[in-house]
Amino acid sequence: MDLLTSISIKDIIDILIVSYVIYKLILLVRGTRAIQLMKGILVVVITWALSIWFQLSTLQWMMNQTLTFGVLGILIIFQPELRRALEQLGRGKLFSRSSSEEDQDVNKRIGEVIRAANYLAKRKIGALLVFEKETGLTDYVESGIAIESKISAELLINIFIPNTPLHDGAVIVRQNQLMAAGCYLPLSENPFISKELGTRHRAAIGMSEVSDAMCVVVSEETGQISLTMNGHIVRDIKEESLIAKLFEELKPKAKTKEKNPFLKWRGRNNG
Repeated sequence: MDLLTSISIKDIIDILIVSYVIYKLILLVRGTRAIQLMKGILVVVITWALSIWFQLSTLQWMMNQTLTFGVLGILIIFQPELRRALEQLGRGKLFSRSSSEEDQDVNKRIGEVIRAANYLAKRKIGALLVFEKETGLTDYVESGIAIESKISAELLINIFIPNTPLHDGAVIVRQNQLMAAGCYLPLSENPFISKELGTRHRAAIGMSEVSDAMCVVVSEETGQISLTMNGHIVRDIKEESLIAKLFEELKPKAKTKEKNPFLKWRGRNNG
């Protein structure tokens, strides 16, 4: 009985280790061309299994040859990914937590947004950026023009340049992707909003009222940068405060303990 228990525990440990290694390998190749190649390999393996099941001799011989020489092909095709994995293993990063890398990714995205916002603000070019959080914004994404691109300051600036096809509308950001531009947002019907605020600001407030999204607005009249969240707006927010708030809300698995921390730092509230 003790021997069986010992074997079962070893099997469990073995399965857990293999599962974790496979999980880390999937994370390693995610977002690379290796994903498509792995799908192709899966098709070959399934075809090989079906050839055995239905006893298709010729197809089975072809699949056997493919699998025999496939190992060498995999080593050649996946050479960049294998080198990357070995480099990370040598640096001790393959099995380490990736939270620091995720934070760096968030910092990079925020840096691109801040750079674009400052450029647009200096030239008084209006802009509206919406950051999706827990509440899905697919309906609003579909109202605009799909882009599905990585976030870059140059792309954001180009979108909001006056008299271009996508400048009149909102850009919606989902995690690390700029999903769509020229999106239509619901306008706030709050009667206490300052009359100084135009349609772009009202749309930002309206979006923050119907979802947990966070919006960054650049005024084309004053060049001021504003932030809306939970139906409130902070006008002319300082760069340091904007960076801190964006990182707090967009970093992975960020959980806010207070019900509405935005209220204690919002400064001038126009709603």
